[in-house]
Amino acid sequence: MNDKLARVSPVSRVTLASPLLWLIRGWRDFVRHPLPGLLHGLCVTLFGALLYAVADQQFWLLVGAFSGFLLVAPVLATGLYAVSRELERDRLMSLAELVALWRGRDSRLVGFGLLLCLAGTAWVLTSASLMVLLAPAPINTVVDFLRHVVLSESPLLFEFWVLLGGLLAAPIFASSVLTLPMLIDRDCLPMNAVRASWRAVADHPLVLAFWASLIACLVLVGLLSFLLGLLVVVPLLAHASWHAYRDLSASASAASAVGGR
Repeated sequence: MNDKLARVSPVSRVTLASPLLWLIRGWRDFVRHPLPGLLHGLCVTLFGALLYAVADQQFWLLVGAFSGFLLVAPVLATGLYAVSRELERDRLMSLAELVALWRGRDSRLVGFGLLLCLAGTAWVLTSASLMVLLAPAPINTVVDFLRHVVLSESPLLFEFWVLLGGLLAAPIFASSVLTLPMLIDRDCLPMNAVRASWRAVADHPLVLAFWASLIACLVLVGLLSFLLGLLVVVPLLAHASWHAYRDLSASASAASAVGGR
C-alpha cells in the first residue's frame, strides 16, 4: 500500500448512509476538541446578528445574504478541517496554530476563497434583484417574505427563486465539496482539487445530493433558531466535511487501485 492510501480513511466504500456517519464523526471531533469549533460558530453567529441588526428592515437583501452563506461556508470552516486532521493523529490543535493557519495566507486557499465569495456576492445581488423586481410588494421583513414570496399568489415566484439558487449552488458545491479540505491536507494545485471534487460528485451523485440536502437543512435550522444554532451547526458541518473528504478520497484511491490491476 502506498503512502497516500495509508493516509486516508480506512472506510473506502461510500454509501447513502455515509453522510450520516460523517455527521456522527464530526460530532465526535467537536466534542473531543470543542473550543475551536465554538469560536468559529460564535464568529459566524455574531456576524449574522450584526448583519441582521444593520439590515433588519431590508429582508429583500438579507434573504440572499443568509442563503448565500451556504456558498461561502467552506471557506469559514478552513481552520476546522485542520483541527480534524490533527485529531486523526491523536493531537489537539492549539489556538495559536489555528491563528497561524489563518494568518499564513496560503495563496491557494485565498484564491479559491475569493472565488467562493464572488459567487456568494453574485447570488446576493441576483436574489435581491428578484425580490425587488418580481415580488408583488416590498420585502422588508420576514413576514413580508413569507406572505408575498413563499405564500404569494404570484405564479411560481418562490419556486423560481429556489430553482435559480439551486442552479448556482450546485456547481459551487461540486467544485468545493473536496477542494478546501484537500488544499489543507495536500500540496496540490487548486484546479486539481476541483477536478477531484467534481469526480467525487460524478462517482457518488446520490450520496452527495443527500449530503448537500443535510447541509442545507442543518443551516436552515441554525438560521431559524435566531442564529444560535449556528454555534453548533458550523463546527459540526466543518468537522463532518473533513470526514466526507477522507471517505471520498479513500473511495477514489481504492477505485484507482482496482482499475490499475
